[in-house]
Amino acid sequence: MESINRTAIELVDEALDFAGELDVVGYELDNGATVVDFGVDAAGGVEAGLLLAEIQTAGLANLRTRMGEVAGAPRQYVELSTDHPAVALLCSQKAGWELAFDSGFEGLGSGPARALVGQEAEFERVGYYDSSEFATLAVESTTLPTEEVAEHVADLAEVDAEGVFLPAYATGSTAGSVATAARAAELAVFRLLELGYEPTDVLHASGSAPMAPATRDEDVAMGRTNDALAYGGEVHLQVARDDDRFDQIVSTAREEYGTPFVEVFEDADWDFYEVDERVFAPAKVTVDVIDGPVYTVGETDEELLAESFGYR
Repeated sequence: MESINRTAIELVDEALDFAGELDVVGYELDNGATVVDFGVDAAGGVEAGLLLAEIQTAGLANLRTRMGEVAGAPRQYVELSTDHPAVALLCSQKAGWELAFDSGFEGLGSGPARALVGQEAEFERVGYYDSSEFATLAVESTTLPTEEVAEHVADLAEVDAEGVFLPAYATGSTAGSVATAARAAELAVFRLLELGYEPTDVLHASGSAPMAPATRDEDVAMGRTNDALAYGGEVHLQVARDDDRFDQIVSTAREEYGTPFVEVFEDADWDFYEVDERVFAPAKVTVDVIDGPVYTVGETDEELLAESFGYR
């Protein structure tokens, strides 16, 4: 497989080439690193969000929107499909890089730069590590990444600062809503990994979830976007072998099921890393075992989604 950071940089170049049409803004930091604002200060719409999700999955997933419904009202859904779920979702898309600095900057990093560092458990399980002169890390934050952030990424990824590319977005932006809705399949595959299932035995993953309404209130955004996945996310997995734990990969398996995520985060004092990872799961999953049975577990909850989204 080609370097996922090299394939991602082609998508970043596309964002820069069509910045005006996408309503994104790219600029170079003093140390030569490049920031692309998808939804911090920039407007960044739905198409920008789809391209952002493509960057996060290093071009190894197909993404599109479709019209669906929530509680009888029309709603856009984001659909993702990949034949490389272990690498695309676990080694790239997953938001596994915590960014916290004495200067006060805080954010979450996702994307292929994680595979240049490879310190998270999933890289050993998947057996994939990247090597590239480029490092692309998507930064989820309410403020744009600084030279300090870029230097940190460069140091850990062992690349020059000029080779660092930082797409940035706020959770509550339109692009952020799109990119988060694209994570339904990733959550299911990650839950399987946590349960001990070999991630390389997941052969294909497809997922969909509704786009949460955009908001400048990041607390509300965190609640809405996670509710969209936990109560509206649907996933189909094709796997190589059967297992008796498939019923544990959905949100209905957790004690907190039915609790809006804004309350889950309040109980954790809004510290993302203090929330039990098991609560991050899609609502409904179908597992299709090669030469075996087909399981469907979980259910969606449109009434809770409607309340979370502020429907009247």
